[in-house]
This record gives sequence, structure tokens and C-alpha cells, in this order.
Amino acid sequence: MEYTNKTRRSLRVSTPFSFSSSSYSPSLMPSPSLPTVVQGPCAACKVLRRRCTDTCSLAPYFPPSEQLKFVIAHKVFGASNIVKALQELPESKRADAVSSMVYEANVRIHDPVYGCAGAISKLQKQLNDLQAELAVTQAELLIMQCQQQQQNDIASFYDRDLGSD
Repeated sequence: MEYTNKTRRSLRVSTPFSFSSSSYSPSLMPSPSLPTVVQGPCAACKVLRRRCTDTCSLAPYFPPSEQLKFVIAHKVFGASNIVKALQELPESKRADAVSSMVYEANVRIHDPVYGCAGAISKLQKQLNDLQAELAVTQAELLIMQCQQQQQNDIASFYDRDLGSD
């Protein structure tokens, strides 16, 4: 079966039981599989209210189900800058770039002044605090181990003295 969605993109939908009655044979029956889902325009084209074509450069990175992801990135960077950035990168690095842009945009929206630098600074402070806490805890543990060893030494000394009498 063939359907055409709103963007005039022709999509072939296969169903598990697409066969004519004359050619039916249990051994020739196609294996059951899920039908292909007909999708509308990508999130970018939907937000920008433009027609999504087969060659849409944003479609692989902003599927229709992830509209908020594009809205956030578009608000900070703009659609044309996102497209330009993606075109400058090799295909293998584009998904990571989109993920990074969405993260940076999200942080910039939450912290307009410092953005990612503020998030990094907070994480570094948290790391330093935890390292200091770990050092204190390790020192306390060492002190307790030394005290335990001293108690064991004293106990063994008294055991030897009392045992020789």
C-alpha cells in the first residue's frame, strides 16, 4: 500500500499480511513484522511552518516526536545557524553536534549569563568539595585504623605479660 502524507512524500507501508488470495501459501507468507509508521514533517519544519522534503537536513536529528528539542536549539542558535553548523561537519559527527547544541541551548536558557561555563564551574566546585570531603574521610579512616592497631598491640602485650606469670 502506498500513502502520501501532508508533505507529499510518498511512503510505502508494508503490513504483515499483504498478499493476494491467489498466491497464498503458508510457506510463502511474509514473516510478521510491524507496519512502517507514516511520519509527518520533522520537528524543525513543523516549528518553522515549512514543507519538509526528503532532503531536509534537520529531519534526521529532530524527529516529529522531539519538537521541544528543536524549539530550544532554535531559540538560542537560530535555524539557519544550526543548518550551517551541521553542513560544516562530517555526517558522522552531526548527531553529536546536535546533542551538544541542544544541551548548550538548554543551559543557556536556564542560566543566560554564564551558560555552560556556569554549569562547568558548578560541577568543578562540587568535584572539589567532594574531593576535600573524601580526603577528610580517608584521614579519619587512617586515624581509626591506627587507633585500632594500637589497641590490638596493647591487648597482645597484656596477653603476653599475663601469660608468662
